[in-house]
Amino acid sequence: MSIFLRILILVVFSFQTAFAQNEVLFFQTNWGFEGTWDEFFLKSKSSGYDGVEVWLPTNPSTQKEISDGLKKYNLKVIYLCGTNNTLPFNESLKAYREYLKMAILQKPYAINSHTGSDFLSFEQNSAFLRVANELSTKHNIPIFHETHRGRFSYSLPETKKYLNTSLSFQLTLDVSHWMVVHESLLEKQQKLLSEVLDRTSHIHARVGFEEGPQVNNPQAPEWENAVERHLLLWEEIILNHWQDGSVPTVTTEFGPPNYLPTEPFTQNPLSDQWQANVFIMKKLRERMNQNN
Repeated sequence: MSIFLRILILVVFSFQTAFAQNEVLFFQTNWGFEGTWDEFFLKSKSSGYDGVEVWLPTNPSTQKEISDGLKKYNLKVIYLCGTNNTLPFNESLKAYREYLKMAILQKPYAINSHTGSDFLSFEQNSAFLRVANELSTKHNIPIFHETHRGRFSYSLPETKKYLNTSLSFQLTLDVSHWMVVHESLLEKQQKLLSEVLDRTSHIHARVGFEEGPQVNNPQAPEWENAVERHLLLWEEIILNHWQDGSVPTVTTEFGPPNYLPTEPFTQNPLSDQWQANVFIMKKLRERMNQNN
């Protein structure tokens, strides 16, 4: 083999490796989807998604149906799990551990957790984080904790308290919740946000605004500023991962009514949920392609 050919192969290999590192995996939610699992998987695959994010069912037959469908359509899965806040603390903590263990047995790409409660103490919420850390380390499956109203991470400053401890955990950033809680697009909180972005491994891509967790249609011109604000934050997270050589994951998570605003009386949705999710996936993918 000539020296020139060797060099050419090395250059092509290096380019392919770099390109492979600079990718984003997109997941679709089944929240509000009314068809069968097979229909959901087919539509997700056809729409350009790499995987799906769904709540882990406790029924073994449904678990198998999902597993078979994922293999059929070559899709990854992120399972949603969460703290059951209707139970007393000790029972809830035990149930949380068992739910995570059940999810781990399915060998998902990752687990996204709705963790703790805004009504639990700092120590009680920390106990849920420790259980997740223990199981994640033992089984080598990432467990991310979503920023969400009603959970330990319901606000930016409250989440920061947990980040300042020795607890080592990663976040799923759904910043739309904080837009409502803090009644702003958080443009003046960039320093605090930067610390959160550094600890974010997964993104829930829904566009919120100062008075609600979901705009009525992300394609409407009146929401251009809100969409751009979210894109900037998501872009920073993705670039952080690319710099580290890791692959970021994004779940587009525009929800159905009543998350999706509706007309009065008729309750007809003001936009198409699936189209909103595909739009934001394409918008973010196009933006990140410009960074490659």
